[in-house]
Amino acid sequence: MKSEDTPFEGGPMDGRVLPVLLGMTGHPPKTYKIPVPDPAGGSPAVLVYRRVPRHEGRPVGLRNRWKYRYDPQGDQGGSGLRWPWSKPHAG
Repeated sequence: MKSEDTPFEGGPMDGRVLPVLLGMTGHPPKTYKIPVPDPAGGSPAVLVYRRVPRHEGRPVGLRNRWKYRYDPQGDQGGSGLRWPWSKPHAG
């Protein structure tokens, strides 16, 4: 599988660049979730990053470049598409 070095912006991962696997369309996933273990042994926290377009210099061909921006609200923020067969959100 192909991967692409993708920068992270904001939150604890700010300024880091990680290789992210690309999907069949050649794009990285729309959300990137990073589980962070709790030092006290509780349930792990999850950092959520959302894919946004990255603009740097001149565009190269028709290929979009991406970066991940920290979403402090995580999964509680806009849920995106809702399919008719999806379960309703609890709460």
